[in-house]
Amino acid sequence: MKPDRVYTVSEITQLIKTELESNFALVWIEGEISDFRRAHSGHVYMKLKDEKSQLSAVIWRSSVQRIPFEMENGLLVVCKGRISVYEARGEYQIIVDVIEPKGKGALQLAFEQLKERLNKEGLFDPRIKKRLPLLPKKVGVVTSPRGAAIVDIIRTLERRFAKLHVVIYPAKVQGEGAAAEIEEGIDYLSHYPGIDVIIVGRGGGSMEDLWAFNEERVARAIFRCPIPVISAVGHEIDFTISDFVADYRASTPSVAAEMVIEKEQSFQEWISNFEDRIRHHLSYHLQEQKNRVLDLVHHRVFQNFKLQLFGLAQRVDELEALSVDAIKNLRHRLGESRSRAVLLEEKTASLTRGMIQVWKALWERLSVELDSLSPLNVLQKGYTLCWKNGGQVLVRTIDDVEDNQEICVTFSRGEFSCLVQGVDKEKPIESRFVDPEKTNRK
Repeated sequence: MKPDRVYTVSEITQLIKTELESNFALVWIEGEISDFRRAHSGHVYMKLKDEKSQLSAVIWRSSVQRIPFEMENGLLVVCKGRISVYEARGEYQIIVDVIEPKGKGALQLAFEQLKERLNKEGLFDPRIKKRLPLLPKKVGVVTSPRGAAIVDIIRTLERRFAKLHVVIYPAKVQGEGAAAEIEEGIDYLSHYPGIDVIIVGRGGGSMEDLWAFNEERVARAIFRCPIPVISAVGHEIDFTISDFVADYRASTPSVAAEMVIEKEQSFQEWISNFEDRIRHHLSYHLQEQKNRVLDLVHHRVFQNFKLQLFGLAQRVDELEALSVDAIKNLRHRLGESRSRAVLLEEKTASLTRGMIQVWKALWERLSVELDSLSPLNVLQKGYTLCWKNGGQVLVRTIDDVEDNQEICVTFSRGEFSCLVQGVDKEKPIESRFVDPEKTNRK
């Protein structure tokens, strides 16, 4: 510079610009973000400040697109860039090429920010999680066709149930473009005919390797999927965003495959337990009724009705045998066709209730027949039965009674003995019914 020369503002600004840019071509600056502003062009303008000073900063759109976390006022960052001069205002500034949060990795911060935002939107709400199907027939898998994840899934499914249909959507699970392919795979399988559940995942790796499953586009694809989604990213401790959004989270792809078929095992166990409960209940009920009939058979009031009662007892045994056969038939029908299992499950309760109602109605009819044959009903109305020969022979007619004979009189409850002092074989029963009014008039 020449001390006696008069410079224009533009000239001196250009000189300063050249001097600064040549001496500060690459610098690292730490500061707190303030006055953050995102322009419609996609460029970002802000200031970096500390306790004493502040410095204007600009990040061009091409660099903004590579920043994984959300910049905001108050965030302490470290920036790498070059010092330049904005000639229109004569201000120096830093043009930022790289920006990272201070004290925390950029990916970790991006993860926490996205997690908090999606959680506020309700994408993690457990109340909207979809349940896994009881007996899935077709499973969709979004993963790399060359990775270990798909091998583990197929081996597990084949070992547990070889006939399960698996539809694979090949997708990158790491690197540039991986999130877009995973999103496309989820959207595709969500409309694929017959898909019952979708597994999205890969094997383990570093946070950078798994980052595609922390992308917002993948999270939203899982959220809008109408089919239950299992996130099966191969890591035991750390979670990805897809784990929080998915309907179920599996620690590994193999565990995801186990979850798909776990419902079927539970269903089979439920059938077995239900069958046992029905059998025990019916056996107990029928045995209880059989004991009641047998007790009545041995009651002396029913000695003359043994044949009828033995027939009823035999019918109870037949009902017990029919119930066992019906349960076995039900089990056989449930096992005949896996494709009909869901429908049969819904009909099982109705069918069982129907069988029990039929058996109950039949038992009630037999009970009515038994009651109609029982002299106990008559005795409860105040009538009695008379016995002779020490209570062994029922007195049916007046011809069965003789003078000075000991008779046992049985009520519905209790009995007494008496001695016959006289027998009138011709006296009609009508003479026992006296009109009170005629008696009073006499």
